[in-house]
Amino acid sequence: MTDVHIRKATPTPRSKPAPKTTKIAVPFTYSPSDDGTDENLLIILHGLGDTHVPFSRMAKNLKLPQTATLTLRAPELIPFLYEDAYQWYPSFDGLGQPIERPNPTKALDLLSNVLEHLQTECNWSPRKIHLFGFGQGGTVAVELCIRWWKAQMTSQNPLPLASIVSISGPLLSYPTLSTKCPTPLLIVQRPSSEDFAISSSAITDLNKGYQTVIEQKLSNPNGGMPASKAEWEPIMRFWSEKLNRRQADGLYEVMSGIATPNSK
Repeated sequence: MTDVHIRKATPTPRSKPAPKTTKIAVPFTYSPSDDGTDENLLIILHGLGDTHVPFSRMAKNLKLPQTATLTLRAPELIPFLYEDAYQWYPSFDGLGQPIERPNPTKALDLLSNVLEHLQTECNWSPRKIHLFGFGQGGTVAVELCIRWWKAQMTSQNPLPLASIVSISGPLLSYPTLSTKCPTPLLIVQRPSSEDFAISSSAITDLNKGYQTVIEQKLSNPNGGMPASKAEWEPIMRFWSEKLNRRQADGLYEVMSGIATPNSK
């Protein structure tokens, strides 16, 4: 049975201002919490060759309590492909071959600006912001959190982001931190797929950057995103432990017992 810890907090408004299109340089979908209490924000980053639209639908199906969602589209159109195929960073050279060492800096700059806007103008504490990314989006999420923590380490009151779920998204960089990032990370992967499996060395790198890394292998070797109630269950369990719940004015507790969705 999960212990529930209640703590005092300064009362804050139950609803948050929506992000401004003038402050976010890519298309996005923002949805306040269904229950009217925006206590958590889940930022969702799609994978290579996709858009934010299907992930916005997924966000609505999750129905996480007291959780608003922000689904962002990647900034770069993949060349030589059909429309609506986007990437967070260049992945292919001029001949269409995969780039061996891609550089996500521009995407990290964009997302760092998004975090700044959310914190300063939308009243979100970094401790209430959670990240979810698939594939390339997962890689951007784990890189972004490392960058955020490096910047926070220079302040007197460092504020880590709340949590990360990365579906098959390893780090690109080699983490060099004097203090590991305290943001808990759930890394989910397929067991034997060339596209969606993660090497043991990639897990080692994540453990060098993060204090807490939970590894979850999905049993079905086919597919990418979780595609069933059973595959979503460990992710929902992770969120049940990491999302905050507002009980009454000035009281909060860690969530427990979030139900697994019947659809993705």
